[in-house]
Amino acid sequence: MTETQFRHGKKRFYDAVKFPRGFAKSGDFTLLEEDILVTYGETMLALERGDISPENAEEKHFTKVIVNPSKAKSKLEHTWLKYVRLARGRRAFHTLNSKSKYHEASKDYDYDMDNDDVLEPA
Repeated sequence: MTETQFRHGKKRFYDAVKFPRGFAKSGDFTLLEEDILVTYGETMLALERGDISPENAEEKHFTKVIVNPSKAKSKLEHTWLKYVRLARGRRAFHTLNSKSKYHEASKDYDYDMDNDDVLEPA
């Protein structure tokens, strides 16, 4: 990872509730993104909550990105926004038993009980 002025967290950052197996094993984050979250996540969370104040230009820009996500430039900022979206947003739920929005018009066939022949659609 490139040189950054961002402070390391005092301890490694984990989210055992949303990502109990770790960030990389969730399938949502790359190994680099996991490293960013584990290393800087505690500091980013504290800055977001307002528990600590930014000490340098990079941390000040991060606090602006929290308010306006479209200003994100660095990999660190994009990774945090991705984490927030996945951890706090609604997860998509997919099922194999749902009904399709497109319903094909069903054809009704008449049967001749005496002949066992299928007649043309009614």
